[in-house]
Amino acid sequence: MLKTRKSFRVNCYIVSFNFIIFAVDMGKIIVAGIGPGSQSDITPAVLDAVRGADAIVGYKYYFQFIKQHVREGADCIDTGMKRERDRAQQAFELAEQGKTVVVISSGDAGIYGMTPLIYEMKRERGSDVEIQSLSGISAFQKAASLLGAPIGHDLCIISLSDLMTPWEVIERRIKAAAVGDFVTAIYNPKSNGRYWQLYRLVELFMQQRSAETPVGYVRQAGRDEQEIKVTTLGEFDPEDVDMFTVILIGNSQSYISNGLIVTPRGYYREQQDQELKPGQQIMIQSFRTIESELRNQDIPLDHKWALLHAIHTTADFEMERILYTDDHAVERLYNKVVNGELKTIVTDVTMVTSGIRKGALARLGVEAKCYLSDPRVAEMASSQGITRTQAGIRLAVEEHPGALFAFGNAPTALMELCDLIRKGKAYPAGIIAAPVGFVHVRESKHMVKPFKEIPKVIVEGRKGGSNLAATLCNAILTLDDAEQLKPGRDL
Repeated sequence: MLKTRKSFRVNCYIVSFNFIIFAVDMGKIIVAGIGPGSQSDITPAVLDAVRGADAIVGYKYYFQFIKQHVREGADCIDTGMKRERDRAQQAFELAEQGKTVVVISSGDAGIYGMTPLIYEMKRERGSDVEIQSLSGISAFQKAASLLGAPIGHDLCIISLSDLMTPWEVIERRIKAAAVGDFVTAIYNPKSNGRYWQLYRLVELFMQQRSAETPVGYVRQAGRDEQEIKVTTLGEFDPEDVDMFTVILIGNSQSYISNGLIVTPRGYYREQQDQELKPGQQIMIQSFRTIESELRNQDIPLDHKWALLHAIHTTADFEMERILYTDDHAVERLYNKVVNGELKTIVTDVTMVTSGIRKGALARLGVEAKCYLSDPRVAEMASSQGITRTQAGIRLAVEEHPGALFAFGNAPTALMELCDLIRKGKAYPAGIIAAPVGFVHVRESKHMVKPFKEIPKVIVEGRKGGSNLAATLCNAILTLDDAEQLKPGRDL
């Protein structure tokens, strides 16, 4: 490439000791982002800077995008890859001769580009050269525009290149992005020497995000070789990308629509929320907070719905470990309610009955009953030498053998139901086993599990309680609100 040199601009000053001092006017360095690779994505400010430059310094591959705008006679100094310091040094040498130098960098020069290096070298040299930075369209912005609207909310950018950043630091940042539910852009995902890092990133994200989380990636964004793909975190194949690819991973609210990714900002949700009662607004916000903090997002929707209710009631995230549900138990029980097969919920104590939402019961035509205050209970308990809760369950089974039975207090009542099932006297539509305490509590829950044909929701171990049993009933009755994560309609 033809290179020309321009004479120095020099001012001459006469001083008192008859010496003549020649002072060179300092030039300046303009660091310019030329976008991801399409001439149409270069900003007018950058093009003006290129046209007015005395010299242009950059990686040789990028000159093809600006060559038609370089004025005749300007120096064009190009280098190969991994020569960033050399390019910066050449820029300073030319600028210190009084020239206006444009340093070109792909995307936005301030994002994994030349701008930070130029400022660091200015400090290192103690140079008086003026620095100006011109922003450009970054590769992740270009990719986002091609993928729909994936970065509509909080986002972060992570480079998987460990040339200058230790992998331990990169991995901490990956974990933070996944836990923080950020939309995440991935730069430098892979190279010939780095093949495993992207697999590790997917593994870390899968620990925090649903397998259905949208993932989009664009190869050679804005260039003739451009390729665009949309998939999910569970289906994403790291072998399908290379060093020219930018990856965007959505957050927990992102979704795929007509082959594009949308991450909602919340405008429609805000409008909908304004129509809700204050209590329901608080409950919805609480559920969203709980969902964002779940360790495992990849769980069936009906189990998640029950889990969100359990954590909301107890503020105890150990529920992730101890809340057990049979496969699709909550969904199966909800369908029985909707189909009219399940008309009665029997509880062990009145506190459970009180906690089941009256609006949901009325809307679905379901009755919640507790036999503990029935006058027959005291007589039966006294005459047969059993607890009042046991007696209540015996009476309930006589009148409603196919009910949903919910236990939040008395393990003896749960054990009584198990005995009646084995004797063929009870055939519950389902069982919620959440008694609390220290005597026979664990054993009562173990006794329930062998009944494979009965849908069960169990709070394992010693924990439980009437409020927990009630909220699990509410989760069953409102499963149709789960997909929109909109609890509390019957408050």
